[in-house]
Amino acid sequence: MRSFWGKAPDSPRAWFVVGAAFLASFVVFGVTYSFGVFLQPMAVELRASRTATSALFAITSLVNYTLASVTGRLSDRFGPRIVIGAGAVAMGVGLALTAFIHNMFVGYVTYGVGVGLGAACAYVPTLALVGGWFAKRRNTALGIAAAGTGCGTLATPPIAAALITRYGWRTTDLILGLVAALLLSVCAWAADRPILTPATAAKRSIGRMIFSAEFILLYASWLLATTALFVPFVLLAAYARDRGNSAVDAAFLLSCIGGVSIVGRLGVGVLGDRFGVISLFKITVLVMALSYVIWLVAPAYLFLIVFAVVLGLSYGARISLMPSVLIEFFGLEDLGGTLGVFFTSSGISAVLGPLLAAYIVDAAGGYRWGIVFALGMGALGFAAIAPLRRNDRVMAHAEARAFGS
Repeated sequence: MRSFWGKAPDSPRAWFVVGAAFLASFVVFGVTYSFGVFLQPMAVELRASRTATSALFAITSLVNYTLASVTGRLSDRFGPRIVIGAGAVAMGVGLALTAFIHNMFVGYVTYGVGVGLGAACAYVPTLALVGGWFAKRRNTALGIAAAGTGCGTLATPPIAAALITRYGWRTTDLILGLVAALLLSVCAWAADRPILTPATAAKRSIGRMIFSAEFILLYASWLLATTALFVPFVLLAAYARDRGNSAVDAAFLLSCIGGVSIVGRLGVGVLGDRFGVISLFKITVLVMALSYVIWLVAPAYLFLIVFAVVLGLSYGARISLMPSVLIEFFGLEDLGGTLGVFFTSSGISAVLGPLLAAYIVDAAGGYRWGIVFALGMGALGFAAIAPLRRNDRVMAHAEARAFGS
């Protein structure tokens, strides 16, 4: 039994760590990506504009992805359990306090900072663990771990919408806070340090990494494409409601994106074990960009579902591939720190996407130009990643494979 459960690459213990990462992703993104169903009732009760209310999501994501560079390194240095445990407390308290706010500015602290800090402590530290526990099935394991994001986005928005309809958004925040704190506490208990680390390798310079051509292109592509991605996560439900659809139907669109993304995450994770991840990654970014054309011309609710399916597949595949892309270029050393630094791009996107799109919608009096904005950002995201070639990563690829050979 000891050898069965022992610390070895691709062992049952390794898959237990994948389960913890899956659950953390489920909670973090189930909560944060449910914000779209809170936007309208919060804006009405607190008498705030779409732009002011969307700032809650922007601040949450900014705090999450900015502090992830810190929490990732803290996890690398001190171990993941204390960091993830702190995230459980922060998210639970942040959601609970938001239930009692009476103006949007207090919500920027309780929800924006509280939930954002909880997400930063839980997501990157658990995701970074997975890469160091696998040698042969790394892409598959990362795909399963990342599928937690899709499952959380699938399950949580309709539950939140139903709870809001029955109890109001304040009580719903209390319920989500309690559940999130309990589940993330389980993740903290299950987390364990990775076992594959390049102990004999020379210390890599973070400065050298972030100024490399590969990192700059990847960072720019992620920033631009994620700016586009945040637009439907914040505005799609409100768009559907304004076109006469019910709250549950509007929430289903967000669930559809998340649910279908599970297929993209798992499918591309398996393909990534057999084919080069760089080409697959570029394809996913291109399909994401093209999906916004469907939203732009959608004449009916059915076309919004088609948009959600296409976006969900490509978005899920892209995020599943990203850790493997970084490992192939930059290796396993300090993976938590590498992911944290890289995902600061998502923090910038979280500010640009929701706020600029909401401002465009408010200024134009309609959603069309907000959708065009998302389409443009998605296209630029693909343009940034297009120059990357397989031969750019030969040395880093060999180094990463060496730890799994």
